[in-house]
Amino acid sequence: MAGLLELEVATPERYLLKEKVVAVDVPAANGMLGILPEHAPLISELGCGSLKFSTETGQSRVLSICGGYVEVASNHVRVLAARAEYADEIDVKRAEEALKRANERLLHPTPGVDMARALSAMQRAQARLAAAKAAAH
Repeated sequence: MAGLLELEVATPERYLLKEKVVAVDVPAANGMLGILPEHAPLISELGCGSLKFSTETGQSRVLSICGGYVEVASNHVRVLAARAEYADEIDVKRAEEALKRANERLLHPTPGVDMARALSAMQRAQARLAAAKAAAH
């Protein structure tokens, strides 16, 4: 079909979706990447954030993703994420608690705390909360 992209999202644990979409916004490592039909081919590293897409019926959906790669070629968007989940699968309370713990570790480091791991945990929690919030609107 003209004017559509085929979006696939997978993690090492599961295949989340394969769907025709109008547009996709992907959190690349250096900022958001907007993808429309006829986009130039590319491969990019993913960051943590909300992957948003619009279906051909006008429905908008949101996933939280962290890490991995996105490939765009011939109106096909393939997202191979280290972690991904639909916004409605997110336990908001758990994500808020994870964010609080990560912030505490970063603000008040103690010997033996892996700062890179704490930063990664903070980014994942922020991405999960942002996706849940975006889906609620």
